[in-house]
Amino acid sequence: MSRSLTLKLTAVVLSVSLISVLLVAMFTRYATVSAFDRLLQEQAQNQFIAEVTDYYTTHGSWIGINLALRQVPGAPDPSAQIDLVLVNPNGHVVIPDRRYFVGQFVHPDQIARGIPIVVDGVVIGTVIDNTPSPVRNPAEILYLRRTTRALILAAAGSMLLAVLLGGLWARTLTRPLRELTAATQALAQGALEQQVPVRTEDELGELAASFNRMSADLARSNQARRQMTADIAHDLRTPLTVIRGYTEALRDGDLPPTTETFETMYLEAAHLSRLIDDLRTLSLADAGELTLNRLSTPPGELLTQALAAYRPQADAAGVTLTAEVEEGLPDVFVDPERMARVLGNLVGNALRYTPAGGRITLGARAHAGSVGLRVCDDGVGIAPEDLPHIFDRFYRGDAARQTDEGESGLGLAIAKSLVEAHGGTISVDSTPGRGTTFEVALPTSGNHW
Repeated sequence: MSRSLTLKLTAVVLSVSLISVLLVAMFTRYATVSAFDRLLQEQAQNQFIAEVTDYYTTHGSWIGINLALRQVPGAPDPSAQIDLVLVNPNGHVVIPDRRYFVGQFVHPDQIARGIPIVVDGVVIGTVIDNTPSPVRNPAEILYLRRTTRALILAAAGSMLLAVLLGGLWARTLTRPLRELTAATQALAQGALEQQVPVRTEDELGELAASFNRMSADLARSNQARRQMTADIAHDLRTPLTVIRGYTEALRDGDLPPTTETFETMYLEAAHLSRLIDDLRTLSLADAGELTLNRLSTPPGELLTQALAAYRPQADAAGVTLTAEVEEGLPDVFVDPERMARVLGNLVGNALRYTPAGGRITLGARAHAGSVGLRVCDDGVGIAPEDLPHIFDRFYRGDAARQTDEGESGLGLAIAKSLVEAHGGTISVDSTPGRGTTFEVALPTSGNHW
C-alpha cells in the first residue's frame, strides 16, 4: 500500500511538472517569437521611416521617391517585399504595397492608425504597416531554431529533475505513514506500547504524536485493567477466605459458635458487600447510566449532615471536626445522597490520616457559576509522587488506599466519578506533614450543566 501511495504521489508530481513545463515552454516560445517578429517589424518600420524622411528632407517633396528607394543598395522592392505604405498629407498613396496603388486615396480611419512622419513640426506623411509577419532571413530562422532547441532541453532537464525530486519527496512523505502502518499492525496484534518517531511539526507530525499518546494511553489502561483485576481478586479473596475458614471451622466443630465469631464473619461479609457496591457504582458511572435524583440543595445542609455523621468518629479519634460556611451561598443542583457519599469518603479519608489532636474543617465558598465544598485537614499529607494518582482505582499509595481498616481502595475514585456525573470537578492540594485539602466544585441551581 505504501509503495502504491509512493507511486501515486510520484505520478502526481510528474504530471503537474509535465503540464507546467509544457505550458511554460509553449508560452516562452510564443513570447520569444512574437517579440522577435515585433523587433524585425519595428526595425523595418524605423529603416523605412528614416529613408523616406531623409529623402523628403533632401528633396522637399515625395516626387521620385519610388525610383530613389529602389536604387538604395540593399533596399527591398516596394512592390514585392515591403508592406509599408506611405501616404501624403492629402491621403493619397505615395509608396504602394500589394493592396494599394500610387495615387489611391486612403480612408482617414486607416491613416489614423498609422505612424505620422513629422519634419520641423509639420506632418509630411503617414506610414501604414500592413505587413502580416516579418520576412526572416536564414540567420534569424537559425536563431529561433536554437531558441526552441534550448527550451526543449530545459523542459527535458526539468522533467528529469521533477522525477528525481518527486520520487524522493514521495518516499519522505510516506515514510511516517509506513511507520504508522507497521506500528498499527503491531498494536492490532496485542503489542500496545508502540511509539513512532515524530519527524516533522506538520499534520503528519501531529498524527504521529497523537498515535504515540494513544498507544501510551492504551498501554496504561491495559496495565491499569490488569492491576485492577488483580486487586479486585485480592480484595474479594480476603473476606471470602475468612468467611470460608470460619464456616469450615464451625462445620467441623473446631470453633465454637460464639457471638464474636459471627460478628467477624458479618464484618467480612459487609466489607465484601461494600466492595461489590463500589464496583457497581463505578461501572454505572463509566457507562453513563448512574441515576441522579437532583435537587436544589443548600451547601450548608450538605456539610451539616456530613458533620453530624462523622462527629462521633472524630471525637473518638481525638480530632476536632468543624464546618465554616459563607453567608448567602446559592443552592447547588445535586443528588443529596450521592453527594453525602462523596463528602463521607473525603471526611473518612481525612480522619484516617489526621492524628489525635488534629483538626478537620469542612467549608463552602462561592465561585463563578459554582460552589466549592472543601475538606481540609492538618494530617500527614500526601507524598508528591502519589498526588497525581490518588483518584486511580486501587492505587497503592499510602494516602490513597488502606485495606487494613476495611476500606476497598475505591473511595476517592468513586468520589471523582460521582462529582463528574454531577458536572462538577474535584481537586486536591497537599503538603507532606502539613495536611491535605480536597475541593469539590458543583454547579449552582441556576447554572447546572
